[in-house]
Amino acid sequence: MSDTDLQLHPLRALRLFCLLAFSWLAGCAAPFNPDERLTVDVPTRATVTGVPLIQQEAFYCGPTSIAMVMQWSGHDVTQDDIASLAFSPGAGGTYLADMIGSARRKGQLAVEINNFDALLTEINAGHPVIVFQNLGLGIAPVWHYGVVTGYDLQKDEVYLNSGQLDQMVMPFALFERTWRRGDFWGLVVLPPDDLPVSVSETKVLQAAAALERVTQFKAAETLYETGAAEWPDNWLWQFGLGNARYAQGDLRGARQALRQARRIAPDIPEIRNNLAQVESEL
Repeated sequence: MSDTDLQLHPLRALRLFCLLAFSWLAGCAAPFNPDERLTVDVPTRATVTGVPLIQQEAFYCGPTSIAMVMQWSGHDVTQDDIASLAFSPGAGGTYLADMIGSARRKGQLAVEINNFDALLTEINAGHPVIVFQNLGLGIAPVWHYGVVTGYDLQKDEVYLNSGQLDQMVMPFALFERTWRRGDFWGLVVLPPDDLPVSVSETKVLQAAAALERVTQFKAAETLYETGAAEWPDNWLWQFGLGNARYAQGDLRGARQALRQARRIAPDIPEIRNNLAQVESEL
């Protein structure tokens, strides 16, 4: 048998290694106790439907995860499209910051989460969540991105789309262990007219401002409009909306938003200055 015969495709090798590691880890993981791990009330089970299973190319688990979530929300995007923005050949993978940045450069609302409360709350709201896991061992880490699409507390199962053409099913305790090794990093990626339910208003505002920084002004405008409807008493939403419209050359729309911001907070000098600039140009 030649050396070539002994080689495995990277994805097959990863899958084989993970199966062996899972069998070892499952015997070491303490049972998952929802009463101890959760501080929110969630249903016993929940599933996000319609998230496609995509066979990832080697080392493209990050781009594939974003592509799955974006296709779920109706966007025609491939893992190669995302990899052109996020994949780092030198690292052989995708950095966490590039996961966020690539989603935003594609006009998506992207916010981080970091605990089971947020994860299960988002799943119950119908939002898939990208997670960062170590599917290997401490001495032989296998870093991987997957998309959580459901869970069943009664069956003690977490369901993931994980770069294969079949769904990955993990016991809760094993999922917790692999996710903990990734510092419980998770990412909610949504269209800008759909708000996450587990993060603060401040984080959503920061995500809207980030869309402006990557010149996704139309997406930022939509997110500011969505946020203004959800939090109508906060002038920052109308202020950001005015700025996003101004950046697109919509002076009348900018004036309308800035006037609304002034009605909410008449003493903010930034609002008065920006409104004066828009009115002078009109």
